Amino acid sequence: MATPKNNKKTTAPAPTAPEATAPAGGLPGKLFSYAPAPESPAAAGEIASSYGHFIGGEFTESAGKEALKTVNPATGQVLAEFAQGSGEDVDRAVRAARDAFPAWSALPGAERAKYLFRIARIVQERSRELAVLESIDNGKPIRETRDVDLPLVAAHFFYYAGWADKLEHAGYGPNPKPLGVAAQVIPWNFPLLMLAWKIAPALATGNTVVLKPAETTPLTALRFAEIVRQAGLPKGVVNIVTGDGRTGAALTAHPDVAKVAFTGSTGVGRSIARTLAGSRTKLSLELGGKAANIVFDDAPIDQAVEGIVNGIFFNQGHVCCAGSRLLVQESVHDEVLDALKRRMATLRVGDPLDKNTDVGAINSAAQLARIQELAAAGEAEGAERWAPACELPQDGFWFAPTVFTGVSQAHRIAREEIFGPVLSVLTFRTPAEAVEKANNTPYGLSAGVWTEKGSRILWMASRLRAGIVWSNTFNKFDPTSPFGGYKESGYGREGGRHGLEAYLDV
Repeated sequence: MATPKNNKKTTAPAPTAPEATAPAGGLPGKLFSYAPAPESPAAAGEIASSYGHFIGGEFTESAGKEALKTVNPATGQVLAEFAQGSGEDVDRAVRAARDAFPAWSALPGAERAKYLFRIARIVQERSRELAVLESIDNGKPIRETRDVDLPLVAAHFFYYAGWADKLEHAGYGPNPKPLGVAAQVIPWNFPLLMLAWKIAPALATGNTVVLKPAETTPLTALRFAEIVRQAGLPKGVVNIVTGDGRTGAALTAHPDVAKVAFTGSTGVGRSIARTLAGSRTKLSLELGGKAANIVFDDAPIDQAVEGIVNGIFFNQGHVCCAGSRLLVQESVHDEVLDALKRRMATLRVGDPLDKNTDVGAINSAAQLARIQELAAAGEAEGAERWAPACELPQDGFWFAPTVFTGVSQAHRIAREEIFGPVLSVLTFRTPAEAVEKANNTPYGLSAGVWTEKGSRILWMASRLRAGIVWSNTFNKFDPTSPFGGYKESGYGREGGRHGLEAYLDV
């Protein structure tokens, strides 16, 4: 997508910063509007003009000549170049991890835990730097990286540090053993958090790691390499090789890898599963989703609307478990939609480094094109499109928070993962119909249920084919709780005690 160098704005359907009005009985008129509250990009620290790979505890040049570029989604400006990992680079990284494995796996769990605790503390100490860098490279609002991503990153390392010397009590046998070298491929929507989800349990269980970050968001993974060195982690225990899907394919197919963990699209997950079929390599996949957020007529409407907004507009909808299908009981459909539109009109879209921003930039031009294609398909198939009006920045990649009504289960926007701030609204009459519609998808990652009846929540949860079901909330995560899906959303679990099993020979 072309990105002009001026800072003009174009009119587009997206929300502006709202002005507060006086409450009943208060002073009439408008009281205030949100002034800019920018975080300094300088807080991200120095971003090098080019990066190599992190192999054997050192930054090294790539064996190949090809380089890729990562851009700031909010401006379209190039941030840095990084190496396109070749087969030779992958082989060097796997060899370094394999050489480090005997000594690392032989360490007592309490000793491995010290390194994980140290990493967690350094992440906390450098959290502002990492949050700003994540927002610059990814496009998500600084409020989310600062208040959600970074606290969870540290929490995962703290949590799995606690398990490192207690593995025999985890329920996987009296003397569980690590697998060896773990190949880990992570997505661009939560770069640092997905890194923590994978590296923390792998190290706690005694495995060594070769990680490939997404090609649009490599910077926080490369900054994490500095943290690894700062923590004094033995060389070769964590290795990071950058590149696109070619690098990922070479890594996941490497014969010396004992475990593959992948988070990303269902199509790539299928390809990895085919490659590893019949091998001894252990595989876990966390793939796409098309979650149903189900609102009953006795739900607390205001609370449910907040959950709907959080479910689909958090992180610009770049969430595998996003509540992208809203199922509303017919009797409260109009009330819920009116309240939802009022709430959407208050969302602030713009600079990810502004602390008032609710919805940031779309991660890439390719992802924006995908969102635009599916939104156009929704209109072409007869659904009614609505978004609050405001101005979107002309530079970078932007899409207004959007809701579609009059959606049927046959519409593409109700069947395909959009991975953007687009909500499809359907209706139901009975709990049985809600379950049938919610389960009418090839995915099965998450769901939400909004009702005041505990018995109904339990009834629904037992029938919804989803790896996680939230009740009267949405997008709540904790390192102690397992996460994963059914059907085309993948298999295996990350987080909690269950997340240890993926890295143990049991």
